[in-house]
Amino acid sequence: MARKNMRTFIIQIKGTENATWQGTVDWVEKKEKVAFRSALELIRLMDSSISDVDEKNT
Repeated sequence: MARKNMRTFIIQIKGTENATWQGTVDWVEKKEKVAFRSALELIRLMDSSISDVDEKNT
């Protein structure tokens, strides 16, 4: 993978409720921090961040 396509996320799990994670995800390159309420929401946030960058690069 080329270095320009690298993404760095810092994930903080603050707790669990209803058998899933809650916390924050910090996108290092963009200096953005977003709260999430479930593991699925975390995956969607990360996926959308990656998709946004890929669309801008094409």
